[in-house]
Amino acid sequence: MTSTPAAHLPASAVPANADAPAASAASTAQSPPAAAAPIPDSACDAASPVSPSGAPDTARDLLARADQVIAVALADGALQPIRTELDWLEQDGLRFSVRWVSSLALKDRARVDTVTARRPDFNPFLPPEPALTVAALGDDHLVVLNKFPVIDRHLLIVTRRFADQRAPLDEADFAALAAVVGAHGGLGFYNGGRIAGASQAHKHLQWVPAQASALGDFLPALRPGEVLDNPALPWAHAVVGLDEAAWPHPAKAAAAVHAAFRLACARLELPCAADPMPPYNLLVCRSALLLVPRTREKWDDVSLNSLAWAGSLFVRDRSQIDGLRRSGPLAVLAAVCRPRSG
Repeated sequence: MTSTPAAHLPASAVPANADAPAASAASTAQSPPAAAAPIPDSACDAASPVSPSGAPDTARDLLARADQVIAVALADGALQPIRTELDWLEQDGLRFSVRWVSSLALKDRARVDTVTARRPDFNPFLPPEPALTVAALGDDHLVVLNKFPVIDRHLLIVTRRFADQRAPLDEADFAALAAVVGAHGGLGFYNGGRIAGASQAHKHLQWVPAQASALGDFLPALRPGEVLDNPALPWAHAVVGLDEAAWPHPAKAAAAVHAAFRLACARLELPCAADPMPPYNLLVCRSALLLVPRTREKWDDVSLNSLAWAGSLFVRDRSQIDGLRRSGPLAVLAAVCRPRSG
């Protein structure tokens, strides 16, 4: 168990937004981040970051720009990181990080209340706070920092115009997500509606660096285009293999991820163009796409978003860890999903 800034630890699943999103990103409040460095890829990524030919400069330069915005936002108080403590749970060879608000930072509890409070009349993305806005990404999206981050460099990919978080993802959404994953590896994800852990109704995808994710540990071995599930996991899900050779070509990568999403939806009998979509969690790394249909947002008052399926959990206080340990993290995740068939 440690009390530490979360910048170099696996991501948590704190509900995030610029003012109310799912797991978020930034560095510690005590010191500005160093200059951008290459982010190592996880087990489900290529061995080294790809530099996509033809990708917008904003995608290639995104992390360097994010570090500059983080440093300034920390200095002027626009960015207010939540300090957490860390513990670990293991079950059936899978390891889960569990974070909670540090007892050394009681003021951060008020920030968690702000993050988790759902205010239908408030939209922090229309417009986003200028001090937290990193860059434009194409004609349809902005990249924004979470105001109350838990994880360093956690980026939110927000639609410029309002679209509901339950609306189907479109070509522009997949293009924006693919541009970031193609340029920097890591993990892109989407919480499809409140039941999937989204605490903000304005459509936003998210991205965390590779070291913040253990998704590869949850995936079966598979070939590009292959659709499988992991028989060791007791909830309904579909995994689609992605061709890593596509990532240097943004348009090709976006089309491949979109096609994989449709394949996963078909496997799970989810209507991929329905508006609103049924609740689901989507996770994308360079080698695979994971789709998990959801039936409930919370287990015993613990909200779960996409990062839970990459081995990262967030609880409000340490006492809730005992409940997770007693039930086991696999049973906790299974309780908020459709049961696995077959």
